[in-house]
Amino acid sequence: MVRLSRVFLLVVSLGSLASVGLAQDVNEDNEKAMKAAMAKASPWIAKIETAGGAGAVGTGGGAAPIRKGVGPTTGLVISPDGYIISSAFNFANKPTDIFVTVPGKPRLVAKIIASDTSRMLTLLKVDLKDLSMPVSFPSQEIKVGMWSLALGRALDNEDGKTPSVSRGIVSATERIWGKCIQTDCKVSPINYGGPLVAIDGRVMGVLVPASPRGEGEAAGVEWYDGGIGFAVPLEDVLAILPRLKEGKDLRRGMLGFNPKTPDEMYNVPVVVGTVAPQSVAEKIGMKPNDKITSLNGKPVENFKDLMTLLGPKYEGDKITLTVERAGKIETFKDVALGGTSATLSQPFFGILPMRDDPEPGVEVRYVYAKSPAALAGIKEGDRIMKFGPAVGGQPLVPITTGRTQLSQIVRSAPLDFDFKVELKRKEGGKTETVTLKLAALSEELPEKAPPKSSVEMALGKVKKENDKELKVGFTDGLSNKTSGRKYWMYLPDNYDKNKSYGVMIWLHDVGKGGKDGKDMFKIWERYCDSANFILIGPQAKNGIDWVATETEELVQTLNQAIAGFTIDRSRVVVHGMGNGGSMSMYLAFNARDLIRAAVVSGAVLNGNAKDNLPNQPLSLFVVAGDKDPLIKEIKETNEKLKAKKFPVIYRELKDFGKEYLDQTTLEEICNWLDALDRI
Repeated sequence: MVRLSRVFLLVVSLGSLASVGLAQDVNEDNEKAMKAAMAKASPWIAKIETAGGAGAVGTGGGAAPIRKGVGPTTGLVISPDGYIISSAFNFANKPTDIFVTVPGKPRLVAKIIASDTSRMLTLLKVDLKDLSMPVSFPSQEIKVGMWSLALGRALDNEDGKTPSVSRGIVSATERIWGKCIQTDCKVSPINYGGPLVAIDGRVMGVLVPASPRGEGEAAGVEWYDGGIGFAVPLEDVLAILPRLKEGKDLRRGMLGFNPKTPDEMYNVPVVVGTVAPQSVAEKIGMKPNDKITSLNGKPVENFKDLMTLLGPKYEGDKITLTVERAGKIETFKDVALGGTSATLSQPFFGILPMRDDPEPGVEVRYVYAKSPAALAGIKEGDRIMKFGPAVGGQPLVPITTGRTQLSQIVRSAPLDFDFKVELKRKEGGKTETVTLKLAALSEELPEKAPPKSSVEMALGKVKKENDKELKVGFTDGLSNKTSGRKYWMYLPDNYDKNKSYGVMIWLHDVGKGGKDGKDMFKIWERYCDSANFILIGPQAKNGIDWVATETEELVQTLNQAIAGFTIDRSRVVVHGMGNGGSMSMYLAFNARDLIRAAVVSGAVLNGNAKDNLPNQPLSLFVVAGDKDPLIKEIKETNEKLKAKKFPVIYRELKDFGKEYLDQTTLEEICNWLDALDRI
């Protein structure tokens, strides 16, 4: 028995030694393969240095601007005659000078030839010839689970010196709407613009910061070294190289319509909601309620499919689109995609509607001076019964679902469009028909909106689904069931389930971490009670400041918090100060299916404003202190928003720095909030 045990132990020991030896062999083989891949790719990897330009750049989302590093970054030789491709992030601060060093070559001044604003790449040119070209790894052969190496050139650049490296795998393909490979390699500003290399040394793609929600040169940079990195396939870069060499910037291709259900990416077909005026969709004859079934012969089952197929396309690229219209198939061939949709003002009728009104039509509770409604003779208390085009002999449409229906009709109409309106007059109940022409949405505030905003109805007994009495007042220490994110809430003591409530989301400034909840509740309590608003204050994940990657989880938290309440979707507002204000604007732009307005104080918009979408209107109120160190950047934020034709009110407070609002501005904001459902 003892002998058998000794034999068994000997066998196990030998087996263990064999396993250790095998593991060592595998590790040595992997090390040799990686070193060989790095050596193979080294001649193609250039060091890029910049001088001058801004000291900080926007992240394309939420948090405070990041300070642009002064160290070297990376580029990839893309053509033997001196063309270098790199990440657009490396030049987001608009440097005055750019220097490129290719291994074994002198340091040379480079110039920017063109940029791809869809994939966030920039093409440089230096005076060199006969450069070694990278070997491309075919995109179709890139599979999830393959080894990948993220390479960069930040230090020595002598001929034969190996680049810096981070090892990982390919974790996904066709990410960022079909434009990128995803890797879990640690990708940072050092290797942005460098290659993602396979274990055999062939180049899979060019490393860039990217985000599924954010846009701009720096979108996604907040994830650096976090195990989420992206690379544009080298095959795609080579395909667009001739166009970039011509010096033409490339832009994302767009059709110019908004889906009927913009917040649903996966579970419903793509049905056209509104068609943007002067867009490609309008020019080819797409219409509301068209259901898109295929693009370039590939099936489109949901909005995610459409975005993935359209994502890699550029302005001017041609596609074939198939739609189902009233049970018949319509095909649009050789459709040349447009660029960024035309920036147009929102159409304006000129009234505030009565809320929570069970009667047919829309009761007018306020008429804006000199608006189309005022010029047509519409008065407070009149009820709009029917609405429709003034020309073409079409019958007027009865307003059966209230202000939501009327608002959708107005928003989808072009400016200067003539409408007929059938009214039931307040005085005498007489029915009249008037004609009016829509105008651009005004930034004018109501002089004094009527205090009565909702129809008075019997107070219903307030209960939640679990049949327990609802807790009104201020409640702290709440948390999201899924993520655990903490938040506080104020529900007005007079909450009535028969009335619709607006929601104000407060995003705290740096370091507050939700500690300012009771202060905000005391400031806003009276208004929340009188104007029917629920106040919610989520806490940043780290308890200190906000980052763009919190967006989806934050939306989830907010949806959970307001579940079960009667919510007025036209009055969901995000409010913040400083870092919380910047995150408020980011959240408003990237969750427009939920957010309808943003009130920000002492906050800067990082990057550029997104386009103004007619079916997802967004209004902004921007406040700044004239002594705020960021006053110049805040003024620029106001100009960026106005350039995109967003309705913006800007107020500059005299002798204010980074303090909160004064009483006069607070009252003005309350008046503005009450008018968010204007039509």
